[in-house]
Amino acid sequence: MSIRAVFFVLTAILAAGILGCHSDASDAGTTNRRDGRRASSVLEHHNGPRRDGVYVDPTLTRKAAATFHIDPTFRARVPGAIYAQLLYVAGGSRGRDILIAATEANNVAAFDAVTGQTVWVRSLGTPVPLSELPCGNIDPLGITGTPVIDPVSNAIFLDAMTMSDTTGRKRHLIFALSLKDGSTLPGWPVDVSATVSFGHHAFDSSVQNQRGALAFVNGTVYVPYGGHYGDCGNYHGWLVGVPIANPRAPKAWATGATGGGSWAPSGVASENDSLFIATGNTFGATRWAGGEALVRFSAGPVFSGTSTDFFAPRNWRELDILDRDLGGTGPVILDVPGATPAKLLVGLGKDGKIYLVDRNNLGGVGRPVAVAKVATNPIINAAAAYTTSRGTYVVFKGKGSDCPAGQSGDLIAVRITPGNPPTVKTAWCAQQNGAGSPMVTTTDGHNEAIVWSVGAEGDSRLHGFDGDTGQRIFAGGGPGDVIGLVRRFHTPILAGGRIYVAADGVVKAFVR
Repeated sequence: MSIRAVFFVLTAILAAGILGCHSDASDAGTTNRRDGRRASSVLEHHNGPRRDGVYVDPTLTRKAAATFHIDPTFRARVPGAIYAQLLYVAGGSRGRDILIAATEANNVAAFDAVTGQTVWVRSLGTPVPLSELPCGNIDPLGITGTPVIDPVSNAIFLDAMTMSDTTGRKRHLIFALSLKDGSTLPGWPVDVSATVSFGHHAFDSSVQNQRGALAFVNGTVYVPYGGHYGDCGNYHGWLVGVPIANPRAPKAWATGATGGGSWAPSGVASENDSLFIATGNTFGATRWAGGEALVRFSAGPVFSGTSTDFFAPRNWRELDILDRDLGGTGPVILDVPGATPAKLLVGLGKDGKIYLVDRNNLGGVGRPVAVAKVATNPIINAAAAYTTSRGTYVVFKGKGSDCPAGQSGDLIAVRITPGNPPTVKTAWCAQQNGAGSPMVTTTDGHNEAIVWSVGAEGDSRLHGFDGDTGQRIFAGGGPGDVIGLVRRFHTPILAGGRIYVAADGVVKAFVR
């Protein structure tokens, strides 16, 4: 390691306040001192690197769920629209449990998780107005992808799209902020355009968007990129890795063809040293060049190029032409006991299909382990996955194509039946009245499974469904339980016995 790298490591440690002391954020079972509940930290999208979206609360039975309502005493406000998932850190700031919210106005705020009182708030620069972009649908564009927290360095990592007030230059900046007070750590932010390239491709911030959730694996933060809504400009699908010991030396991979963005909200899934992303449609490719695929990387990121490390359907060129991105939903890591193979990677696409792929050998351009048409419309959201005594399920936003008799709606759960190979069939359909992405709560990881989702850009209410049958458990509450303008694909979180949901400029807490 160079002297310069050592300097950055030591200064980052000192700034984070961890030299010679215990990091409060690493204690995932601290007690909230105000209500006595034991709280688990939520440090990344869908509560973990597998992106399955499962939370455990022994007291949250289906019967108890029916009593949820918005806590009128909880007051948490921060300027800007909130697309990113909230994060929660047990003992994250001077012993207090805190919520973290990041907005399109480039504000990042920490709130007391019980009262909603602001602990700290930081502005990371001027967001980019839509009028200054070649295309898009977010105005202004600031922080979109869900940040990730490293409990060892006590830091939160995120990407902010900023615009210089003097030159008008648009930049993607990757920040590391102290959880203690929100200050920017030494050596950060990283200007992606100024430091990142891959082969003949230079990173152009003006045509790249950062919607997918970030990941943190073995000392490196990973950030996926795609294009803006409308597919304008010479953008690519990117995965950028920034080592926190030397943030000025990022590594990257990009699709060989134009397009192929990694834009799904769940972003990067990981298992041990392996990273997984999903990519979308490329333009004009006659040979596979990174698009319409589930891709595995080793640390770096490094893509081997071999068939064991990617999957693309045989009709990938047709998907390209029709703009039916396989990457409409990020990959979910799933184990199905009794199935052959049992270790699977799940992808869902804008073609309305679910793909099950062998996680040990993705298979290259070819046939997946299993594939089924499960929706009549494009699947675009973050899926969740869970196992109960009745089976293993994947649940996602979509209009069901094979719902059980008497059921319909915009939320679909499919059951994966073990076999050689495993099979897929729609288990239930329900109505969530919006575009939100689901999460799942259980009492012990398997029992009393409840699927929760929000009517994002719809009825603006929280909904809960029996994870085995789809029966409605929580119907949104009373007149005072409308949340506000919840942005598409947003997903709630569970922590400290509460369900938190973000809307434009505000965070709401549901209590029992």
